[in-house]
Amino acid sequence: MSTATSPANRGWIVTFAGLGINLALGVLYAWSMFKDAITKEFGWQGSQLNDPYTLCCLVFAATMVFAGRCQDKVGPRVTATWGGLLIGAGMILVSTTNSYNLWLLGFGVLGGLGMGFGYSSTTPPALKWFPPAKTGLIAGLVVAGFGLAPVYLAPLSKYLVTNYHLQKSMLILGIGFLVVIVVLSQFLVNPPGDYIVRDRAGAAAKPMAAGLTPGQIVRTPTFWLLWLAYFAGAGAGLMVISSISGMAKTTMKDAAFIAVAVMAIGNAGGRVVAGILSDKIGRQWTLMLVLLFQAVLMFVAIPVTKSPDGAPFVIVLLATFIGFNYGANLSLFPSYAKDLWGLKSFGMNYGILFTAWGAGSMLSSLAQRLKASSGSFDSSFQTAAGLLIAGAVLTFFIKPKAVE
Repeated sequence: MSTATSPANRGWIVTFAGLGINLALGVLYAWSMFKDAITKEFGWQGSQLNDPYTLCCLVFAATMVFAGRCQDKVGPRVTATWGGLLIGAGMILVSTTNSYNLWLLGFGVLGGLGMGFGYSSTTPPALKWFPPAKTGLIAGLVVAGFGLAPVYLAPLSKYLVTNYHLQKSMLILGIGFLVVIVVLSQFLVNPPGDYIVRDRAGAAAKPMAAGLTPGQIVRTPTFWLLWLAYFAGAGAGLMVISSISGMAKTTMKDAAFIAVAVMAIGNAGGRVVAGILSDKIGRQWTLMLVLLFQAVLMFVAIPVTKSPDGAPFVIVLLATFIGFNYGANLSLFPSYAKDLWGLKSFGMNYGILFTAWGAGSMLSSLAQRLKASSGSFDSSFQTAAGLLIAGAVLTFFIKPKAVE
């Protein structure tokens, strides 16, 4: 980056570099597009189809704690570069085998490690360039890339698998992601020590205090209320996202990938819109509205996804709104973390909070088992709705107070 680049422009360069990295890391949300090819080419059945995805989510979330610490200590550039190398290596490994165990290692472990190192390094440096009034907007833009990824990955994966089969497709994607992430990582930089954050009027924003350490935040009731609300919102969304392609097949047949892509647009849009809205009306009200709206959608989804004669546009609209509300969680909770606990240990603090997302990811396997036992997705939707209502109730007890 040129030294002549203005501070404001540097902040936007960091923001969009982070968005670009997350566009590659978002291969996780395209997993439902690979499941048919895995069944056809490898003969996997039942929970095997979701195990690499679930393990990836768990490793991703667990890695966020350590990777967040690395980001705080050695900086985002190095940490994100490690992420690109790890996810590239994992996908290249699975391209060489149909072994269930090696797919767990490649996509589940190495892929999860890569996502953790990459994702943990994108939001912190971007937030440091902007005033508190833009926290929700910037967090939403950076993480929007992760949610938006299936917009291009759904059709791209379908094309690659159709023309090159699964393993060669994973090789192509792995090499591509490795190059993109490593290159964009070089643009992730923190502001210099003497940098002064300014508001829209050009006045210096009030500096944040050092904030709380990881050891301090886990001893506060607010942390655990946030953790449970995050678990509910993320878990309910992941139950649906991991199986949306299968749900849409009843009505949309071979065009089901469109529902995946459209859900991704909603997912990305929810991150940006919720971030902006939370800057205006507050995180607490925004989170409560998001969780309640998502609960309503779960009940609406039961008759919609069961009908073989349902209108495809209804499925697409439902997928958009479900993606929107799920995505909102991914901008609201990092914004909460900055507001409550400051930026000094933001990487590790948010990494610890992000374990709620990892715990919620285990519900995707529960959805697969409920579908296998009942023959429908009704139980999954009902379980998700219950979680979301519980999460909405918890928001009434969250009393955020910004770091002063």
